[in-house]
Amino acid sequence: MFEKVVIVDCKNHLLGRLASIVAKELLSGQRVVCVRCEDINISGSFYRNKLKFLDKLKKRTNTNPAHGPYHFRAPSRIFHRVVRGMIPHKTYRGKCAMERLKAFEGIPEPYANMKRMVIPDAFRITRLKPGRRYCVLGRISDEIGWKHKDAVAKLEEARKEKGKAYWDTKKATLKKEKAAIAKAADGPYAATLAKFGY
Repeated sequence: MFEKVVIVDCKNHLLGRLASIVAKELLSGQRVVCVRCEDINISGSFYRNKLKFLDKLKKRTNTNPAHGPYHFRAPSRIFHRVVRGMIPHKTYRGKCAMERLKAFEGIPEPYANMKRMVIPDAFRITRLKPGRRYCVLGRISDEIGWKHKDAVAKLEEARKEKGKAYWDTKKATLKKEKAAIAKAADGPYAATLAKFGY
């Protein structure tokens, strides 16, 4: 890729496949911002995955739980942790790679107006056999203690409304420009311009 920063829209991507591709990009020096982490999909039924997550939450330091392991509930932090598992994060190279990653629920302001990418190799629709069960990371997070599902949904609705209004005005502007170009093509200089191949 090698652009200044790549913004990945995580909606309907499979967690592990997405994380592995992002990890590879981070290690090769690319800055990656992952948005809409709450819409990441995981293969397997919701019930099965929830049991896995609840089992993970039981793992703690016996003497003092503050020593870790830390179990983050937010989808962006869960995704961050999955990527970290695919990177040698205790080395200097791995530490630098992890600093190049940002993950968010929803699409916060600076990234809402920037071009977003998808990763076809990690799409659920292309990678999962039709009829197979899958679940959404945001729902699991909500049920294991993430408290901001409703707030994120509300902010996303507002962002979509704003984006729709912007797109409607842009369409109208493009239509006007097209009409102006068509009008100029039929103007008094059309014959002269046609002579020169315009």
